[in-house]
Amino acid sequence: MEIESTKIADVMLIKPKVFGDQRGYFIETYQEERYAEHGIPSVFVQDNLSFSAKGVLRGLHWQSPHSQGKLVSVLQGEVFDVAVDIRPSSPTFGEWVGRFLSSENHHQMWVPPGLAHGFCVTSETALFSYKCTDLYFPKAEKCIRWDDVDLDIQWPAQSMIVSEKDQNGISFREATTGAALNK
Repeated sequence: MEIESTKIADVMLIKPKVFGDQRGYFIETYQEERYAEHGIPSVFVQDNLSFSAKGVLRGLHWQSPHSQGKLVSVLQGEVFDVAVDIRPSSPTFGEWVGRFLSSENHHQMWVPPGLAHGFCVTSETALFSYKCTDLYFPKAEKCIRWDDVDLDIQWPAQSMIVSEKDQNGISFREATTGAALNK
């Protein structure tokens, strides 16, 4: 596997080896020792799948408390995946990283605990996989608006389909005042 660092410490683009022939292909999507060498935890307690149509945007979500690290990938289709550094003590606080993940490139993104995460579907549909380091706690979930002006995320889609919950997310400034981070 190949690891590509990003401008946000600990956020990594992972490019697994693909072994293909006339029958199809084989990919090892997680191997504890190899991933641990790069700082990715060995304990995942919940796996999730989401299926979405073109233009659907999910995010920007995080949990506090019960912060989740996420190893994400796309099983079918393509998404533009985004991680936002909301850790006040981080040198990249307020910055974001975005990468295209698809069933064609087989890339994964490691989003460590303490970051907000979201994605936008760029193909007709997408099946998105999350391996999480903590359980989902609905009362701990927080949301920053996907179109926050301070973040200025360059989403690739012209029009977005956004849930009411995500449309009502708080601003990055509100989210990082301390109260939202520690609630």
